[in-house]
Amino acid sequence: MQQSKTPLFDALHEHARKRPFSMHVPGHKNGHVLSTRGLLYFKEILKIDATELTGLDDLHHPEGAILEAEELTASLYGVDKSYFLVNGSTVGNLSMILAVCSPNDTILVQRNSHKSIINGLKLAGAKPVFLHPEYDEEVQVPSYVSFDTVKEALDNYPDAKAIILTNPTYYGMSNPSELGRIISFAHAKNIPVLIDEAHGAHFILDGFPDSALSLGADIVVHSAHKTLPAMTMGSFLHINSKLVNPYQVANNLQVLQSSSPSYPIMASLDLARHYLAGYKNSGTTSILEKIKGFKASLKELSQIKIVESSTQFVQTDPLKLTIQSHCQFNGFQLQSLFEKEGIYSELADPNNVLFVLPLSEGFEYRELLRKIRNVLKDTHTIKKNFRNLTHDMGKITALPIFYNEIKGYNKKVVSFNEAVGNISGEMIVPYPPGIPLLMEGEIITERHIELISTYLTTGARFQGGDMRGRNITILES
Repeated sequence: MQQSKTPLFDALHEHARKRPFSMHVPGHKNGHVLSTRGLLYFKEILKIDATELTGLDDLHHPEGAILEAEELTASLYGVDKSYFLVNGSTVGNLSMILAVCSPNDTILVQRNSHKSIINGLKLAGAKPVFLHPEYDEEVQVPSYVSFDTVKEALDNYPDAKAIILTNPTYYGMSNPSELGRIISFAHAKNIPVLIDEAHGAHFILDGFPDSALSLGADIVVHSAHKTLPAMTMGSFLHINSKLVNPYQVANNLQVLQSSSPSYPIMASLDLARHYLAGYKNSGTTSILEKIKGFKASLKELSQIKIVESSTQFVQTDPLKLTIQSHCQFNGFQLQSLFEKEGIYSELADPNNVLFVLPLSEGFEYRELLRKIRNVLKDTHTIKKNFRNLTHDMGKITALPIFYNEIKGYNKKVVSFNEAVGNISGEMIVPYPPGIPLLMEGEIITERHIELISTYLTTGARFQGGDMRGRNITILES
């Protein structure tokens, strides 16, 4: 297909060019009705913030420009079907899970999954069996799930209906060799593999880790807005499977996505696909060389260390830059220092700061490098004792009670110390990255409290729990 085309953006541009009279929603009337405070930023974009008008197609029944844009996306990624998502990868994760899960189904799921995966399992009433990842000693974060862990889990739970994995991790780590083995093994048992590849929408490019799509995954969800130039909440869902009912996925998207989808977000997905196709055609050598040079300059600074996994077969996304603190500050404190210099990172943890670099050969790194050097000029190099962030819970764990049973319990707020040994009544989630330290329905251990306390005292922000009072909700029968 002609990847140079941008059918949805072109349709919106042509509509705006006609200077139409808006006698329909939305109420800003093509940007003419607007607070003067937002005029500078919103006036132009609101010209293409339309609705399901003649010539602009309908996301929930695409027949024209949206359909063509989705078909171009499917062609670029080499899949049977691609869908535009306007509610982020969250709605893609929910939709794919509900397509393969029925109440009380056993599902194998990576323990360091995003909270949207866990929420999907809760909505489905599924019984999750958690697969705990390997711990990367170099980066000091949880990494990929091994083939051996999956094989053992399937031996123990042969009735599992699906496997849900994350590739890459938030820190950009992927093990295509292990993932390929897992997918082949699962398919031999007619078990679909669903992949949250939110941070890997660009993995079809040369010089980057293999996409789960190329390894045979059945459904893959991409957050186009994370590494491609799409607007926030713009994502893709791809189906390439005989083990998943595509009509069920489509129906779930009909139910879960907004009935008033954002045309600017959809147009940005059309443009992001066009942008990606350009680099698919021209290559990424220039981008990768610039990143390599930038990292080489950072490696001259003794107060930080640029870390990538040293584990065999693990590949790290070049766009992910993990800066490990080797100075007197922890990761969160270092992140705050960067912000004072106008550098806003993706996230921090007790040991690291994570940057997401641009997929662009035109980005100029010199000013960024100058600012980083300025941040570090008053710090000094020290020998670090890194904080271990492993759960230490074994490779395979199941919940003592399942999500559809929780409604029968009362909830009670108790202190951290009182919570140990009880069943958690909520998720405790450092955000970002949105990966739960504690699951709802999980038995609270001393290690859970230790991890939560470590994140809390080093500066993390949380969703869930009463972090000021150091309280957690537990379940009572």
